[in-house]
Formats: sequence, structure tokens, C-alpha cells
Amino acid sequence: MYNILIVDDEEMIRRLIAKYAVFEGHTIAEAGDGMEAVQLCREKQFDIMIIDIMMPELDGFSACREIRKFSNIPIIMLSARGEEYDKINGFELGIDDYVVKPFSPKELMLRIDAVMKRCGSRDSGLGNMLNKPNEVISLAEGGLKADLTARIVYIDGVRADMTPKEYDLFFYMLKNKNIALTREKLICEVWGYDYFGDDRTLDTHIKLLRKSLGKYASFIVTLRGVGYRFDVDKY
Repeated sequence: MYNILIVDDEEMIRRLIAKYAVFEGHTIAEAGDGMEAVQLCREKQFDIMIIDIMMPELDGFSACREIRKFSNIPIIMLSARGEEYDKINGFELGIDDYVVKPFSPKELMLRIDAVMKRCGSRDSGLGNMLNKPNEVISLAEGGLKADLTARIVYIDGVRADMTPKEYDLFFYMLKNKNIALTREKLICEVWGYDYFGDDRTLDTHIKLLRKSLGKYASFIVTLRGVGYRFDVDKY
């Protein structure tokens, strides 16, 4: 069972989540705003955090940005808005899932389980597949380099700043270069067969990954009605 930090300025929402979390056997702590959440994360260890975006004192985005400076705690972000901009902003900050209000508490519990399983297998699953000694892939005459062992990507000699899921997605596509990868295949292999969420998350992360790759974004080719391909023949 997990130690969950619930962050929302609406007490009714906190109580609803807490009720279902405790019923599932989890322990919970609560914060009413972003500043309190940051302080609690500095003082205590939590397994996962559920945080709202729109809050007084410090909003969810700003709180996540501060927390990511010292913690890799899995984060599920809540929002009454479902705009793609908000999702992209959240994923760029390194959140693990995004849930739009109103939501089903039962669904939220399933998402917590799914996120914790994915985070727990990040190193033992996909990480082990890529963890081969001294494996460095160089493309575009050395302009794009990927150190699979160290999980580092260089763009024209400058280290790229990617989220953990961007690295997972990029390395999986790189290992399967020039192969048409269906959306279902990518979601199953990168997010896990038990992924419980919006499949548009894949498209959002593809956008983020292309942004991180800069002028080499065209390596990622969209296959309409199918998925994507990492085409090394582009350069």
C-alpha cells in the first residue's frame, strides 16, 4: 500500500479521495495549497502525490516545478481543464499522469496503481532492456547521440533535458528504428500493458520529444492511421 499526499484547496475533493484511498488500504496526508505541499515533501517521504492545478498561494504547476528540484516522487495532476496546453505543461514538468475533473474516485485509484507499477518497473523493465555496456548510438554525423547506458542524449554536443518518459519513448523508438510502430505497441511497451489513461498522452509526449530533439525532430515520422516510425534515413 502507498503513502499518498493529496493536494487540493477544496476540502471536499481531498475528503473524497482520502475516503477511497483509505478504503484501499493506503495512508494519506493532505495539503490545501502548493506551498504546503512543497514543505511537506521536504519534510516527509511520500510514495505518490495527487495535486490540483488551480490553488491559492502556489498553483500546482509551480509546486511541481519546485518539488522536482529535490524529489522524483510520482505525480498525478488534477485539473478542471482538459486543454492540451495544460497537459503538455504538466508532462514537461515531469508529472506521470493527468486526470480531468470531474473524475471517478475508483478510476483515480486504478491510475495510482498503474503509475506506481510503471514507476517501479522503469529501471527493471525497459531500463534493463536498454542497459547494455558502452552502448552509444550516433546519428546525423554525430549531431544526435544517445548514450543508452547512462540515459543521456546530446543534441549537437549539448545535453538534452528530457523527462523520464521522453527518454523511455525515445530509446524504445531508437532501438526499433525504421520499424512502423503502432500507437497500441508504443503505449503497451513504453507505458505498460496495464496503462490506464487517455491514449492522447502518447501524442503529447511525441510533441514533447520532437521539441527536445530540435532540428532532428523529423527523425520521428507520423504514420497516419497507424502510429510513428523513427526513420534514421532522414539524414
